[in-house]
Amino acid sequence: MKTLNNISRFIVGIVFIFSGFVKAIDPLGSTYKFVDYFEAFGMEFFSFIALPLAIILSSLEFVIGFSLLFSTRKKLTVWALMLFMSFFTILTFILAIFNPVTDCGCFGDALIMTNWETFFKNIFLMIFTIILLLNKDKFEISWNINKQWIFVSFPLILSILISVYCYNNLPIIDFRPYKIGTYIPEKMIIPDDAPRAEYKTSLIYTKDGIEKEFSIENFPDSSWEWVSSESILISEGYLPPIHDFTISTSEGDDITEIVLNDNKFTFLLIAYDINKSSIKNVDAINKLAKFAIESGKGNFICLSSSVDSEIEKFTNTTQAPYTFFKTDEITLKTIIRSNPGLVLMKNGTIMGKWHHNNIPTLKEISTKFFENPDYQNNNKNSEEEVLASIN
Repeated sequence: MKTLNNISRFIVGIVFIFSGFVKAIDPLGSTYKFVDYFEAFGMEFFSFIALPLAIILSSLEFVIGFSLLFSTRKKLTVWALMLFMSFFTILTFILAIFNPVTDCGCFGDALIMTNWETFFKNIFLMIFTIILLLNKDKFEISWNINKQWIFVSFPLILSILISVYCYNNLPIIDFRPYKIGTYIPEKMIIPDDAPRAEYKTSLIYTKDGIEKEFSIENFPDSSWEWVSSESILISEGYLPPIHDFTISTSEGDDITEIVLNDNKFTFLLIAYDINKSSIKNVDAINKLAKFAIESGKGNFICLSSSVDSEIEKFTNTTQAPYTFFKTDEITLKTIIRSNPGLVLMKNGTIMGKWHHNNIPTLKEISTKFFENPDYQNNNKNSEEEVLASIN
């Protein structure tokens, strides 16, 4: 029995530590997921607490995982685990049936699971949870209560500190498809042998006041009159890691290929919602934009999902010297966890990413990228002249 108890502690503990950690390093990702849940269940008014809930959830999982591994405060931990697993097992069962949100987000972007996969994962963990509950009065460590509480406080504090740091900077580990070094066009390719999505198409026809359903393999004769058709997804096909990256002008012209194939450096200022964008470091951003544009060393554009009137207001307020283009909001949130955030790209490859709290200086950019022989471009003006005109 002790061996089975230890196996249960190890499996559930490791899963909870991993789940808590990947959420802690990406608090904004968990926040977006909470907002999705609130919107799916018609509870948008709770969206303002999404960030605190994200931090609380990751910290709770992290602490439960550590407490299980080291058997600290075992009775309390096991009861907390049982309540946690009971709630989320029921929730994921509901999600699996109705599918209001396709990805539960239980492992952040580190491991994407369908709702049914998540539900069965929870059933698997529930077996070990029940074993731990039945043995909650056994195998307690000999530490006194005060030492156990002190031990439990360490993972709690660590998890909160990680979340706060990653919220004010960028995730310390980037599990998303837009991490540094990614060649975007490669991530958009669908292999020739990849499975394709399968649909069942139903055709509704009427004759003599009677409606009947036909398949595309069984068309009715010309005496029947077509009413409607419906396509139902039977199985999803292969979806490339990046499948929704598009850049368009306000007139709707697609310039994605132009940006991805440009052999000059391109700065992408990512601002999924202009109204919510921080203007804390707007001067540093504008200076970098002027430097890139006037020196001829690179391009500088902003990608946003905001409407033109909001963009115009933002431009007047910040004196933004760059051009705005349109990209899907979810895509922008996926590219970088910052609003705004800065991405440096060249020939479709992501070279660097910065939170708006950490906008690089002209010297840092020039030294690391523009002065690197591998990345040299022809200048319209000398670097010294541009720097002098901007400063």
